Amino acid sequence: MIPMSLAQVAAVTGGTLSETADPETLVTGDVEFDSRKAGPGGLFLAIPGAKADGHDFAAKAHAQGAVATIATRPIDTPAVYVDDAIEALTRLAKHIAANAKARIIGVTGSNGKTSTKDLIGQLCARLGPTVATEANFNNELGHPYTVCRTAPETEYLVLELAARGLGHITQLCEIAPPSIGVVLNVGISHLDGFGSIETTAKAKSELPQALGPDGTLFVNADDPRVAAMADLTRAQTYSFGLGGDAEVRAEDVDPGDGRHSFTLVTPAGSARVRLQLWGDHHVYNALAAAGVLWKLGASPEEIAAGLAESGRLSERRMDVFTRPDGTVVIDDSYNANPASMGAAVRALGLLPTEGRRIAVLGLMADLEELEEECHRRLGEQARDAGIDEVIAVGEGTQPIMDGADGVTSTHVPDQAAAIALLDNRLRPGDAVLVKGSRYRTWDVADHLRAKEETDQ
Repeated sequence: MIPMSLAQVAAVTGGTLSETADPETLVTGDVEFDSRKAGPGGLFLAIPGAKADGHDFAAKAHAQGAVATIATRPIDTPAVYVDDAIEALTRLAKHIAANAKARIIGVTGSNGKTSTKDLIGQLCARLGPTVATEANFNNELGHPYTVCRTAPETEYLVLELAARGLGHITQLCEIAPPSIGVVLNVGISHLDGFGSIETTAKAKSELPQALGPDGTLFVNADDPRVAAMADLTRAQTYSFGLGGDAEVRAEDVDPGDGRHSFTLVTPAGSARVRLQLWGDHHVYNALAAAGVLWKLGASPEEIAAGLAESGRLSERRMDVFTRPDGTVVIDDSYNANPASMGAAVRALGLLPTEGRRIAVLGLMADLEELEEECHRRLGEQARDAGIDEVIAVGEGTQPIMDGADGVTSTHVPDQAAAIALLDNRLRPGDAVLVKGSRYRTWDVADHLRAKEETDQ
């Protein structure tokens, strides 16, 4: 965090200091809402929750070195009293973003936000001190929390921008206005919140519209809805993709073993890249990241070297490991939608294995009236990818089996049944993909991980 006195914190947040708080005390550490992470010179954010009230842990945070707590009710340790803790954090983040020297980079899209943000963060860190959103901590709490981690020396602030409806990305951009924006794609996901893919596109377009005339926008040339966003922004726009018209593009793509290689072409020249990440969808993610780094002044050779050394940072996302018994597991169970499901089964199809390729597939949630069609299409993609066996887990997944006509398929009622089936069928040398919307296949993935693994 940029150092501030408690008096300044109170002024920025609209709060008042407790009698035990010294206005001149300097905040030099981070803002934390988990008392276990509170440290010397920091601020503790006390959030009332359904299971626990942060105010009950203020004394612990103070004992660990936090100089004050942002609180909404009286406590015994130094405090900045506010009406709403999240609003106070938001105001603090706005102040920090406005006074930081960091270039702010915003990333959005229906798929790949977290992986692309991770890539950009790793590449930016090669250029200078960088703060990036942890995991997918991209909501009304995680976004300002990340911004508040900006320090005086931070040169790059990489933010993942998510939305559950219209106006959400606009609100996040108002907290920390980006100078560089990336829109990856518009897909079928969370239709319960957006209602239609057109509304999803409108929500994602809030990032291009938030950029100023001095800003830079990167759009996916191969996604018509995203490419059209070039007409909605005042920023200078560049495209990335596989086509020859994209300023940042991949040529001579080689799928290899599922970790793709390609020639990266930029306005500054070209270089050969081999990714460490699994799946063809990462080609687009890498191109988006490459565009940002090109704009920041990195050479094609520097970008290629960075991409080759950048790995997976966030859990349950194309995490490929080999168990001691020889079983290869792809844990991509964090979440799922039609695009990410298709990418995952294609990655399984390319994965070298001496045994069978088995896909354990859970429900894709929030697809509304498209649920049956999307699951049937997933079965067809599994068949076309050369998957040997499909295990469909839970209610609503039966259409996967219909689509996977000709593939050995089994429907099980829940994760416990899937685990029992795998324990009975798995043989050394098999490869297993575990994928589903949030929580729907986590138990299966955890069971497969129970034995210590070796990273691929």
